[in-house]
Amino acid sequence: MKVYTKTGDQGTTALFGGTRVPKHHIRIDSYGTVDELNSHIGLIRDQDINPHYKNVLIDIQDKLFTVGAILATDPEKATLKSGKKRLNIPVISKENIAFLEQEMDAMDAELPQMTHFVLPGGHQTVSFCHIARCVCRRAERLATALNAIEPFEIHTLKYLNRLSDYLFVLARKLSKDLCAEEVKWIPKKNS
Repeated sequence: MKVYTKTGDQGTTALFGGTRVPKHHIRIDSYGTVDELNSHIGLIRDQDINPHYKNVLIDIQDKLFTVGAILATDPEKATLKSGKKRLNIPVISKENIAFLEQEMDAMDAELPQMTHFVLPGGHQTVSFCHIARCVCRRAERLATALNAIEPFEIHTLKYLNRLSDYLFVLARKLSKDLCAEEVKWIPKKNS
């Protein structure tokens, strides 16, 4: 199978299920941003970090492929009128969301209490986490806009929301592990 198909040369692409839409469609922007997020998470995973976090990130990357499949599916083709699934698309579960929450709780237990916003940076690996967090928030905004037009399973949105929180806590935990300075944002008074 060749990577190039030439079917998108006129500015359209096929959704899972065969429906063709313009490449600028919000659905394409949504799952394209999830794909971008997945690449940033791969970059974090490639850093010299605790193997436990690498394994969690592999799980997250797997779940992001699921999120991408959900977002790339024409809702009209996903289920039959009877409600039975037409296409074999995995789902994001409550347990997937709970897993992220448990991981955050475990990291939070080892961190000092947050009293201020934190400036992104301090170490390259930490910065990669903050970039991924921002891309995750963009993916969530786009997915929310898509959901308002063409609703999909709500756990998908919850997962993206929780994932951005996880990436923030991971950035803080890696700051601690890497002995990087965590710079608090303290607004300066007008002079």
